[in-house]
Amino acid sequence: MLHAALARALAAHQVGTMFGLIGDANLFMVHSFVHEYDGKYIGAAHEAGAMVMGFGYADLTGRPGVVTVTHGPALTNTLTGLVEGVRGRAPMLLIAGDTATGSRGNIQDIAQRDVVLPTGAGFEQARSPQSTLDDLAVALRRAIVERRPVVLNVPSDFMLADVDYREVPLRLPQEQRAFPDPIAVAGAAARIAAAKCPVVLAGRGAMEARDAVLRLAERIGAPVATTLKARDLFRGEPFALGIAGGLGGPATQEIIDSADLIVSLGAGLNSYTTRRGTLFAGGRVIAVDTRLDAVPALAGSIVSGDAGAVAEALVDALDLRGTPSRSFRTREMAAALAAQEAPGERPRVAPGTVDAPTALRRLDEVLPQRRLVVSDGGRFMMESLRYIHTEPGRFVLPANFGSIGLGMGAAIGAAAADPTRTVVMVAGDGGFMHGGVAEFATAVREHQDMIVVVCNDGGYGAEHIQFTRRGLDPSLSLFAWPDLAAVATAAGGEGFTVRDEDDLDHVAKVIADRRGPLLIDLRLDVEHMTPMP
Repeated sequence: MLHAALARALAAHQVGTMFGLIGDANLFMVHSFVHEYDGKYIGAAHEAGAMVMGFGYADLTGRPGVVTVTHGPALTNTLTGLVEGVRGRAPMLLIAGDTATGSRGNIQDIAQRDVVLPTGAGFEQARSPQSTLDDLAVALRRAIVERRPVVLNVPSDFMLADVDYREVPLRLPQEQRAFPDPIAVAGAAARIAAAKCPVVLAGRGAMEARDAVLRLAERIGAPVATTLKARDLFRGEPFALGIAGGLGGPATQEIIDSADLIVSLGAGLNSYTTRRGTLFAGGRVIAVDTRLDAVPALAGSIVSGDAGAVAEALVDALDLRGTPSRSFRTREMAAALAAQEAPGERPRVAPGTVDAPTALRRLDEVLPQRRLVVSDGGRFMMESLRYIHTEPGRFVLPANFGSIGLGMGAAIGAAAADPTRTVVMVAGDGGFMHGGVAEFATAVREHQDMIVVVCNDGGYGAEHIQFTRRGLDPSLSLFAWPDLAAVATAAGGEGFTVRDEDDLDHVAKVIADRRGPLLIDLRLDVEHMTPMP
């Protein structure tokens, strides 16, 4: 039957893990995938969670995150995750059931293509039971090549049709390194030679080119910064500025503002990194990327190519010109960057709460070193992203659509992708209540090694700031949440609440003694949280 043939085809395409929620249009396929082809299936509490699990898996590994849901409301529940995957350029396959072809009066019937296409995701219709294996290969190939979610829409009555299994190859193109145009390289090298205060900025597209980027920075005497998604790439290096943009410290922002040239390699250059476009002032950005459509029009000049290849070519071109290294890196700069990392004096917070930077710094010291970090979205990010670190490439940020509540699902997907590491998921209390509570139980059920840190200031922080800035009553943004540690325990995990310094002193033992997913509820003072830039 088709459901078994689809499961076999997924296994043949080396899909080992699938996320989803079963219903009448996909349950037999999932059963075959698990029991006949030894696949790993992680069932979510909600389709929205399942979709973000697939995102977390794909974002971390670069391999397709495969998700399945049934039809109608099950599909509409995936829409935020579809947009997230599109904007995050995550290769994802969503196998969606559809109402039976002859079931015109089905209460769950909806024009599923019309629902999917506005998200930016691709759509492939299973045209007949006999063509569905070909349609699956097309959808999976598109997801990989186009680096976005693609929905394969399969009517429920197809699943029980008799079909003969056959191998259908994906015919994927061979990966190729994009080498730059020598004329473009020469032009960029001339601009670098004329610069006195250059800065090198690396994005996620330069993650595999770290050594080449550092050689370029050393060659031209430039400090190095990263985008948020490439965070920690240069951590520990001399003259590492950290994250560019609103998350950067005062010394980082001052150095970047004083630069007369920014060499950006593999960076998205969104409004957060560029501080609402101010980075582009005077056309001072050389943007290096393989995708010209990803480079903002305000960039001063563009070099199309692989970040590592362009960095190497620029070094060669500068050597050929005999360009001397600049002296932008100074002892004073190093001292300012070191001072920026020092804790400094902190304000007194309300009784029953802890200071966010102090608590997060302490957690960074005692959390398992072999970790993946997943961040939800929200105001808390202004603190947590500065202080909770990880190795380069071990960070997942499901915030491409500006939604909160996606972190828990992404964390489960990341944990499935790499079960050898502890997943640390950091969320605000609003985001955790929005999308984390139900899927925390999924992490428990799956016995995942996960620590959830909830930055709990008792409400929706960004809205609280807007009210208070205007002298309005902020009570609409505040919530009397349940005891989150007790909620975690009720879900089968463990919970611990941090209200004071004594609790912070005890948290290392709690982490060391955990036996399953652990939730750490950091009680924070809503009046002393850093606003979003």
